[in-house]
Amino acid sequence: MFEMLNAFSVTPVFWFILGALALPIVPKGPLRAAITLVIPIVSAWIIWNATPGVYATASLGGLDITLMRVDKLSTIFGLIFSLAAFLAALYAWHVKDPVQQIATLLYAGTAIGAVFAGDLISLFVYWEGTAIASVFLIWARKTEGAYQTGMRYLVIQIGSGVVLIAGIALHYQASGSIAFDRLTGEGPQSWNIGIWLILLAFGIKCAFPLLHNWLQDSYPAATVTGTVTLSAFTTKMAVYCLARAFPGTEFLIYVGAVMTLFPIFFAEIENDLRRVLAYSLNNQLGFMVVGVGVGTEMSLNGTAAHAFCHILYKALLFMSVGAVLYRTGTSKASELGGLYRTMPWTMIFCIVGAASISAFPLFSGFVSKSLILDAAADNKYPIVWAALVFASAGVLSHSGIKIPYFAFFAHDSGKRPKEAPRHMLIAMGLTAFACIFIGVFPELLYALLPYEVEYQPYTWAHVLAQLQLLVFALFAFALLMRYGFFPDEKRGINVDTDWVYRKFAPAVVGFCTRLVSVVWSEMARGAGFLLRAGQTKLAQIYGPEGRVAQVQPTGTMVLWLAILLGATLAINLLDIS
Repeated sequence: MFEMLNAFSVTPVFWFILGALALPIVPKGPLRAAITLVIPIVSAWIIWNATPGVYATASLGGLDITLMRVDKLSTIFGLIFSLAAFLAALYAWHVKDPVQQIATLLYAGTAIGAVFAGDLISLFVYWEGTAIASVFLIWARKTEGAYQTGMRYLVIQIGSGVVLIAGIALHYQASGSIAFDRLTGEGPQSWNIGIWLILLAFGIKCAFPLLHNWLQDSYPAATVTGTVTLSAFTTKMAVYCLARAFPGTEFLIYVGAVMTLFPIFFAEIENDLRRVLAYSLNNQLGFMVVGVGVGTEMSLNGTAAHAFCHILYKALLFMSVGAVLYRTGTSKASELGGLYRTMPWTMIFCIVGAASISAFPLFSGFVSKSLILDAAADNKYPIVWAALVFASAGVLSHSGIKIPYFAFFAHDSGKRPKEAPRHMLIAMGLTAFACIFIGVFPELLYALLPYEVEYQPYTWAHVLAQLQLLVFALFAFALLMRYGFFPDEKRGINVDTDWVYRKFAPAVVGFCTRLVSVVWSEMARGAGFLLRAGQTKLAQIYGPEGRVAQVQPTGTMVLWLAILLGATLAINLLDIS
């Protein structure tokens, strides 16, 4: 155990755990918030200075545990997770709730621990750590709806952990290894059931189609600052796990393509802007999964780069919508509009995030998404490439245009809130700067990628093709708005696969409850009828006026006595006991 603790002390996770333990004894105020800012900086410094190799190893129950496996893939995810933790802490500077602060540190720390884990046992521990820590960011909203949503979220997240540990056990039984490395072998036909279960666990956290709706259900239910934190870690941790264990798994290409397409419709009709961003998150994860499925050096570089950029611009969009929610009390498109008058800086930062997610040239999304698109084209997946191009246009519509348009322009809601607090503006400003800086100087991002990069995003072909796509999407949006074909923003909750537990499951439970109630009441009524009938019959025989109580002739009584004596004699003669 001492060996394990000694190994753990050299990992970045140690500082997050230490900070979480120290926060309760630190007086409320700036010092607490400062701790949540400093720890991610320490984490980034440790990761930046770590040389490639295996560190922090120990033996546990005869198994070799590796808590710190450093290579370029884990490094880029560790750095962006540390940066995201810093920006989220700055954005949440005003939060005085120690539960949220502790949960944020534990959540970020366990996510970073997962990307440096060199074995599946360590991965499982961190996997479950992210689930348990993150649910408190939902419960911190302290509403009945948030409590119920948090319970659903926790069941799904813990469920993915159960699937993961079952897969690890079966894989260890079949192979004798717990190494967290490439698990693809000779392809899916060679996989044991354990590997399939591990992939399923990764797919749940990565929000694969039909396994995705925990994301739209839970992220908008969290606190203003909690949603920003949630958007950064869980799903990108799963993307990292897929890139580590399942690169080149071809069917992931088609899973990812579906992921990019199906959220577009739901995002277009959704009224809650934070749910729009949650659907958009699904869409962007699809690009990363396609990159993992293609499995070439360029596509895996694209997955890592897009995860890096996505964490930043998605956080920026959630920050801007969160600032609107913080000042107005709502994130519903039908209740917003005209806020550019009093929240101009928030509007500008939101537009930067929208341009980044839409992959406008000179913004971060352009230099990362191009790698995945070109990898799909170069490896002869024309249909998938076309799906990704179509999905890119959809992103511009529902996130690039819809979010800033309905929040800050559209109709005038009459709301005149104050600008976002200064610390929120600083956090958004730094994130916006990063989105633009990466877009202008992509070679600095490319230098961090897992493989050598020989790619130039700013060619005339790339730029013109992307601008044509963006102009077409803008023109289509303008026509839809002009002629009234764009879906109206209506109050309500749109359901997709959550129909199963929002509608179908309650209906089934209600029907079964009513059926059992009816059957039970009918059985009780029948039993009562039989009991009353039996009581009446017994009263007729043995009651005060019953047949037995009536006076009988002496001869009849003598006859019954003779019968009883004869029966007794017969039993004795037959020796029946």
